[in-house]
Amino acid sequence: MNRLADATSPYLLQHADNPVDWWPWCAEAFAEAKRRDVPVLISVGYAACHWCHVMAHESFENEQVGALVNDDFVAIKVDREERPDVDAVYMTATQAMTGQGGWPMTVFATGDGTPFFCGTYFPRANFVRLLQSVATAWRDQREAVLRQGAAVVEAIGGTQAVGGPTAPLTAELLDSAADQLAREYDATNGGFGGAPKFPPHMNLLFLLRHHQRTGSPQSLEIVRHTAEAMARGGIHDQLAGGFARYSVDGHWTVPHFEKMLYDNALLLRCYTELWRLTGDRMARRVARDTARFLADELHLPGEGFASALDADTEGVEGLTYAWTPAQLVAALGEEDGRWAADLFAVTETGTFEHGTSVLRLARDVDDADPEIRARWQDVVGRLLAARDTRPQPARDDKVVAAWNGLAITAIAEFLRVAALYASPDDEDANLMEGVTIVADGAMRDAAEHLATVHVVDGRLRRASRDKVVGEPAGVLEDYGCVAEAFCAMHQLTGEGRWLELAGGLLDVALARFAAPDGGFYDTADDAERLVTRPADPTDNATPSGRSAIVAALVAYAALTGESRYREAAEVALATVAPIVGRHARFTGYAATVGEALLSGPYEIAVATDDPAGDPLVAAAVRHAPPGAVVVAGRPDQPGVPLLADRPLVDGRPTAYVCRGFVCQRPVISVDELVAQLS
Repeated sequence: MNRLADATSPYLLQHADNPVDWWPWCAEAFAEAKRRDVPVLISVGYAACHWCHVMAHESFENEQVGALVNDDFVAIKVDREERPDVDAVYMTATQAMTGQGGWPMTVFATGDGTPFFCGTYFPRANFVRLLQSVATAWRDQREAVLRQGAAVVEAIGGTQAVGGPTAPLTAELLDSAADQLAREYDATNGGFGGAPKFPPHMNLLFLLRHHQRTGSPQSLEIVRHTAEAMARGGIHDQLAGGFARYSVDGHWTVPHFEKMLYDNALLLRCYTELWRLTGDRMARRVARDTARFLADELHLPGEGFASALDADTEGVEGLTYAWTPAQLVAALGEEDGRWAADLFAVTETGTFEHGTSVLRLARDVDDADPEIRARWQDVVGRLLAARDTRPQPARDDKVVAAWNGLAITAIAEFLRVAALYASPDDEDANLMEGVTIVADGAMRDAAEHLATVHVVDGRLRRASRDKVVGEPAGVLEDYGCVAEAFCAMHQLTGEGRWLELAGGLLDVALARFAAPDGGFYDTADDAERLVTRPADPTDNATPSGRSAIVAALVAYAALTGESRYREAAEVALATVAPIVGRHARFTGYAATVGEALLSGPYEIAVATDDPAGDPLVAAAVRHAPPGAVVVAGRPDQPGVPLLADRPLVDGRPTAYVCRGFVCQRPVISVDELVAQLS
C-alpha cells in the first residue's frame, strides 16, 4: 500500500496515487526491508523538478514498473527539501559513484541504509533493466553488493570536512578569492562558467563587500555587468519579476523555468545592495520587482513563503511564459505588438521551442525617456494580464525554515534601502510604496510563523504546510538562516524578542551541532543517525549550514556585545578558509561573512525618537560598512543592547559607532557620522 497520502510534502503527495508502494523516510521502512530481505529503493526529488516529473510519468505511474518495484524492493520517496540531511548523504554517494549528481536521485541501499548503487534519471526501459539487474545481484551476488556498499560508505565518510586544515580568513585570502573570481568571470555574458549557468548570488554579495573594503572597480564591474545581464535575460521574468533557477545556455536566454524561493531571496539581497551602494536605476527596479514577486507569488497569508513555482505547466515546460510575435499582436494590437516584439527580442524563429521565445529585455529602458518607460510599463501590464489567462505552474506550498529565513533577511534589507531612497517625485513612487507595504506584511507573517510554528520546545523544525509543522528536525542551515533573519528583524523593528529568539537558536547550534575542530556538522548530535553525519562546508545553491551559522553568530555578537559568539564564528570560519583560497566560487557566503569580520563588523546605534525618519538613521544605512548592524530607537529600550546607556546628547538624536567592541565618540551630525563610517 502507498503510504504517502498523509504526507506534508507536496512532492510526496504527487506520488500518493502511484502503483509503487511508497513509504516515507522512516525506520519502519528499513525494518520492512530487513524482514523481507530485500534492498531499499530510495528516490529523492522535489516538487518543482522537471526531470522528477518525467521519471514519475514514465516509470512510477506505470503498473509494470510498480509491480517490479513492489515485488523486489521496499521503496522510499524523499523530498530533498524536507530532508536535506538524507539528500546530502546520498548525493555524496551518488557523486562518488558516478562523478555527478542531480535530481531525481535514484539510490539502491541495504536494509541499514548503506548505498551500493546510485544514479539519477533513468528512462523507463533502462530503469526496468536496472531494477531486474539489482534484484538479481541481491539474490545471487550478495557479498559483492555488500562490499560495494561498504566501500561507498568509507568513501563518503572521508569527504566530510571535519578535522581538516584550518587557517584564519585573512584579507589576503579574500583578495585572492576576488582575483580568482575575476579570472573565472565571463566578461562577455556575465556570471561564471558556461551552460547551464546559475545566478552566482553569493559570489556577487562577496564581491560587493570586497569592493566596499578595497575600492576595487573590477569587483564592482563584475557585479554590475552580471546583474544587468541576468536582469535583461530570459532567466528574469520580464513581466512579473523574480528569477528562474538557471539558464540552460551560457547567456541567460532560456531558463529552466522553476522559480525557487532561495534564489530570489539571495538575488533580492544582491540587487538591493547594488542599489544601496550605487543608486543604480536598474538595480532599484529589479530589487523592487523581486520583492513584489516574493510577496505576490510565494507569500502564503498567515504563514511564510512557499518553496517554489514548478518548472512545468500541465506537463509542458515554459507553457506559461513563452511567446510568438503573433501572440504579442493578439494581446497588444498591431503597433504595440510589434514594438513589444522588438523590445523583448521575440522573433519568428524563436529562442525557445516550437518557434516561441522567452521574453528578454533587448533595449535599455531604465535610462530611456519617460514616454518610453511609460509605454514599456503599460505593455508589461497588458501582457501580464494576458499571461494570467494561461494555465499557471503549480506552487510547492511547503514552508522551509532556512529559505524563509533568507527571504526575511532580504526583505528587511530591501525595506531599509527603499526607505533611504524614497522620494514622492519618483515616477513610480506609488508602485514602490505599494511593494514595500506588501513585502513588509509578508516578511512579518513569515517571521511570526517561524517563531510560533517552527520553533518547538526551543528547537527548529525544517518544514511546515497549511500552518502545521512537520516532524523532520531543522538542520544547521535552518538554525543559521533563521537566526540571521531574527537578527535582521531586531534591527528593522527595534523589538527585543527577535534578538532573544536568535540567541536561543544559536545556543542550540553551539550545543548540538558543533564539531571538535570548531566547525559544525549539518545535523544535531541527537538527530536520526544516517550512514554518515553530513558536514558540507561549501556554498552551493544556498549557503552551507556552516556559512549560515557563522553569519548569524557574527550579527548576534555585534548586536549583543557577547564576544563568545564572535569567537565561535572566527573558529568555524577558519575551517572553511582553506577552501576559500582554492574554490572561491563555492564559498561565496563564507567569504561574504569573512568581509564582515574583517570590517569589524561595525555596530551602529542611533538614539532617536524617530527611527523611521531620522537623517542619522538614513546616513547609517547608506554608508554602513560590510556586515554592519544598525539599530535605532529610544535610549535604553528593553531588549535592545545597542541602545543601552546610549542617551541623547543635548536632547538631540545621537549616533554611536563601535567596531570590534571599541567605540568612537557620540556624534549628532550626519557629516560626523559619515566620517566615522568612511
